[in-house]
Amino acid sequence: MDDGLGAESSLIWDAAIEALAAATRETDVLGWFEWRAVIGLIVPKIRASDLANVCEGLDTRVRRELADRLGAEAVDKLSIRLHVYPEPMIGGEEGPGRVNPLFYPELRSRWEQRTIYDAIKRALDVIGSLTLLVVLSPLLMLIAALVKLRSPGPVLFGQVRIGQMMKPFTMLKFRTMYLNADHKLHHEFVSGFIKASGQIHAPGKTGIFKLTNDPRVTPVGRLLRKTSLDELPQLWNVLQGNMALVGPRPPLPYELEQYEPWHRRRVLEAKPGVTGLWQVAGRSRTTFDEMVRLDLRYARTRSLWTDIKILLATPAAVILGKGAC
Repeated sequence: MDDGLGAESSLIWDAAIEALAAATRETDVLGWFEWRAVIGLIVPKIRASDLANVCEGLDTRVRRELADRLGAEAVDKLSIRLHVYPEPMIGGEEGPGRVNPLFYPELRSRWEQRTIYDAIKRALDVIGSLTLLVVLSPLLMLIAALVKLRSPGPVLFGQVRIGQMMKPFTMLKFRTMYLNADHKLHHEFVSGFIKASGQIHAPGKTGIFKLTNDPRVTPVGRLLRKTSLDELPQLWNVLQGNMALVGPRPPLPYELEQYEPWHRRRVLEAKPGVTGLWQVAGRSRTTFDEMVRLDLRYARTRSLWTDIKILLATPAAVILGKGAC
């Protein structure tokens, strides 16, 4: 509510609080979101299937209670906004939808205040990716020729991934699968990997999840995946600014659909990277929840020295094949 209502303001707020209390349940949480400007109401435990009806019904009840106490003219001085957390997903590959900054106040201030670390990190990303693209150009051309000669189809494979702030972008890789391969197998694998995190410590369970003997992968593709050479085109994504040299692994849209609310922090806290703490810590030897915790730990303690240590550890992780598949 606009605070320029003078003495009338207190009467309106008292009536508004009474109206909200009358329209809500005992489990709902009511309080000031912004003192004497915005009242916040948290309505927890709503099933996704009931979301539309609950929001519409809540809006109707609140407006009716306000009109009974204040009259239609006073109600016009108030605005009512409904926000849903976690943010509703958008179907398909166009991305998960917009991030609502209201839910992430501590991140919002960080986004608005670019630090010296962010500037230096971006400069190193540009210099590092450009240098590697030039130095590795003979190897890139050799891999491109092998991919083209061993199976029909394009050399590069563009895949929609979710970047920082849940913004979709096209991530590049060398094509390792046969043309028009069905992605259902990977979809099922990812679903099992995410859902099994809470069951990993049950008797007889192990923490290793690998998609092995994938029939969609070409012989050259198996070698590229084993050595992680299929990831080299992502250096172009780094140069473009969609990725960083170091950061969390960017998820697929259908991965994000199965995330718990706290899992989503990994695509908010930091820009996705070509390599990261998870990649050098064992990849598929960790559970999904452990992977998310590693990404969050990196995002909240990141520094140039941490980035350098991860970059230096990456070649050894690739050579030893930690979790590569």
